[in-house]
Amino acid sequence: MSPPVKLSVLILFLLAPFGLMAEPTLPAVVVEDLSGGATRYSLSVQVLALMTVLSLLPAMLLMMTSFTRIIIVLSILRQALGTAQTPSNQILIGLSLFLSLFIMSPVFTQAYDEAYKPYIAEQLSADQALEKLKIPFRNFMMAQTREDDIGLFSRIADDQPYATPEDVPFTVLMPAFLTSELKTAFQIGFMLFIPFLIIDLVVASVLMAMGMMMLSPLIISLPFKLMLFVLVDGWSLVMGTLAASFVVA
Repeated sequence: MSPPVKLSVLILFLLAPFGLMAEPTLPAVVVEDLSGGATRYSLSVQVLALMTVLSLLPAMLLMMTSFTRIIIVLSILRQALGTAQTPSNQILIGLSLFLSLFIMSPVFTQAYDEAYKPYIAEQLSADQALEKLKIPFRNFMMAQTREDDIGLFSRIADDQPYATPEDVPFTVLMPAFLTSELKTAFQIGFMLFIPFLIIDLVVASVLMAMGMMMLSPLIISLPFKLMLFVLVDGWSLVMGTLAASFVVA
């Protein structure tokens, strides 16, 4: 099964209500024969629950995967290059999504093999499968999260310090993970911004010395920034650095 399909299956399984998971044979469409040969079709509550789950997928993508860090770094890189809307938002989101699938592939595979497949084979109950499913995501999120951020949200929640990582509840781990991801993304973005900022400063100083104050430095510096980025194989460096910045437990 491909990683995108595994992602959809695992997140749907993670968010599915226990009542529906315990009733896998609940019909989605009920067909009733009416008098006069007419037929009436009605959708069950299962379809409504499924649509609710699908509406939560973007939030789950942001809260539990590497997507947030990647999209922020790529957005800062585009700003540093000064290329306005090139690459477009759609391209950046697509790059972030597929790079996230690549990084999270071991996590999805572990969750699929240890939780979803045994549940489908009726080797685990719904509660047991859900607990198994949380483990790889918890390990991934915990590996990226700073202890200071966990301590911050534990104090906000008025909880005692946690003895082990397993004691950290998801309600504390999720905001701590997002906060750590934001910090890391801006740190990487800062390092990416420096060489392009130096080019802008040099070009602006040269134009000022030549008395060409009416000419925008961005117009002159853009070709130099693009040339530098291409010569150092910038996209490969950025993608490789982002992928290597994650710790997969």
